[in-house]
Amino acid sequence: MQTRTKNKEFVFIAISATFVTLMISSSITLPAQSATMEFNQTNFHNPLKIDNKYFPLEPGTTMIYNGTSEDGEPTRDVFVVTNDTKEILGISTRVVHDDAYVKDEHEETTDDWFAQDDQGNVWYMGEYTTDLTEEGSHEGSWEAGKKGAKAGIVMEAQPKVGDKYDQEVAKDVAEDKGTVLSLNEEVCVPYGCFSNVLQTEDINPLEPDIVENKYYAQDIGYIKGEMVKGGSEVETLVQINGTGNNDTGLLPAIETSTAPQE
Repeated sequence: MQTRTKNKEFVFIAISATFVTLMISSSITLPAQSATMEFNQTNFHNPLKIDNKYFPLEPGTTMIYNGTSEDGEPTRDVFVVTNDTKEILGISTRVVHDDAYVKDEHEETTDDWFAQDDQGNVWYMGEYTTDLTEEGSHEGSWEAGKKGAKAGIVMEAQPKVGDKYDQEVAKDVAEDKGTVLSLNEEVCVPYGCFSNVLQTEDINPLEPDIVENKYYAQDIGYIKGEMVKGGSEVETLVQINGTGNNDTGLLPAIETSTAPQE
């Protein structure tokens, strides 16, 4: 009897130790998660319906951002969700037209291509950009399925803190990567104040010294971006046209400061 009792105690201790080890191991690995979603062309039955709560793209919507450049000059970005589409890898993608201005000078124009899969993840399918200050240079342009480029994730359907994902997958051209830092930020921008805001950290291995934080409000989308390393650029949402929100049809004047409202 005594021997059996000792054996039972030994087994109990061994099982407990194993359980504790597993728990510790799980707690270590949980915070860092890599998005393992594989792009599948058969997983896009309604790709133009982009209604992800953190990145909705309703055709006819124009989002306007004011900011400051690294040199402290006033900037404006006009983000227009068009009715245009482009087929990429056999999938219809939504064309979003983006114009960037510095001191009211039109410096860059870009067409971005997005599609949403059946689970609600928004994929970035490429971009065609023209630098108007460099004799029309298209440096940085890429398209999934061409020259080795692949579709990237711009917004997950169910983001979790610690998730990491590739936003752009075009080697030596565009390699942006994102990490979810928070889902419950409180952020104020000129357009309004928001709670339960998603915060990401964006990096680019091609520019390793630059780190940017971006903020996304539910049912609105991208509301703020700011460099936290390698620069001081910032931009904030000031107006939305086409959805009944501040729909004046007029562009706001570029301001020299876009500090969040308290």
